[in-house]
Amino acid sequence: MRTALVIGTGLIGTSAALALAGRGVQVHLADHDEAQARTAEARGAGTQGQPEGPVDLAIVAVPPAYVAVTVADVLRRGLARGVLDVASVKGGPRRELEALGCDLTRYIGTHPMAGRERSGPLAATADLFEGRPWVLTPTGGTDTEVLNLALELVALCRAVPVVMEDEAHDRAVALVSHTPHLLSSMVAARLQDADETAVRLCGQGIRDVTRIAASDPAMWIDILSANPGPVADVLAAVAADLDETVRALRALQSADEAKRGGGAAGIEDVLRRGNAGRERVPGKHGAASAVYETVTVLIGDQPGELARIFADAGRAGVNIEDVRIEHATGQQAGLIQLVVEPSAAPGLTQALRERGWSIRQ
Repeated sequence: MRTALVIGTGLIGTSAALALAGRGVQVHLADHDEAQARTAEARGAGTQGQPEGPVDLAIVAVPPAYVAVTVADVLRRGLARGVLDVASVKGGPRRELEALGCDLTRYIGTHPMAGRERSGPLAATADLFEGRPWVLTPTGGTDTEVLNLALELVALCRAVPVVMEDEAHDRAVALVSHTPHLLSSMVAARLQDADETAVRLCGQGIRDVTRIAASDPAMWIDILSANPGPVADVLAAVAADLDETVRALRALQSADEAKRGGGAAGIEDVLRRGNAGRERVPGKHGAASAVYETVTVLIGDQPGELARIFADAGRAGVNIEDVRIEHATGQQAGLIQLVVEPSAAPGLTQALRERGWSIRQ
């Protein structure tokens, strides 16, 4: 691939453009918001304006509601040898394009499974897609050249290609992306009018659950409007679990021992099913989820402290699999959780203690 046209210079479009430009592809940028396109250009993502002749690949990075009309326009005008979109839903745009009578041999639907809470070209990064799944949804009529161009784009962005049918993709993202966002927002909404004393007790758990609730509502309205059925199906199943859990909790309040026992069994059931589901989430490098141990260390909130503890772990010959930080309320300190292989935990604990770190059990 030598040339590309990116239509839509938001987070995803600009990130793809930055990745391509950084690997020698001549990128042209187009956006209905010229100021946004200028920002992407200033960041080195490419040059504004459409090219003089057809490019190798057109990347349509517009909201789902505008994907079909934009792809149809690119196909009609012959702007590229191949065209793909990067919207988070796939079945709807394909059906719209069929209804418009488009020749879909030159088109393929795709979806990079990457993003951030922030949007726009200023939030874009060339490494946004590295190591992330990038779904491709070819049909029986997709031209081989177009599929190869899409695979080349994924490779240049250093993502991992995953081939799926578009309807299966939409059901999958409803489960693993769209519904979790709504649930995160629902939990975060409980904090809006909560007593300040309760809010001050927020710890890492509530931060983890509500992190994605910080995303742009307008963007998510576009996404959910394009995939409402599958999301509603997942939410309906969650709602059934919620109803059962509420009943089980009410039963725990009963003076009747049998009812309390039934309530406890109901709570245990949902927690155990949660354990089983969590174990299916892929672990490091996409492998099966592994069991690790956590070494918790008190750390000061001063420059260089993180570098020092990582260096001490390195001197102990321990590889840190994951790390989490919980900041203390009202103190210039926090707890850092070093996630390591179980066999490495005792040695790391001893080594850090010898170097003066305070270990918390």
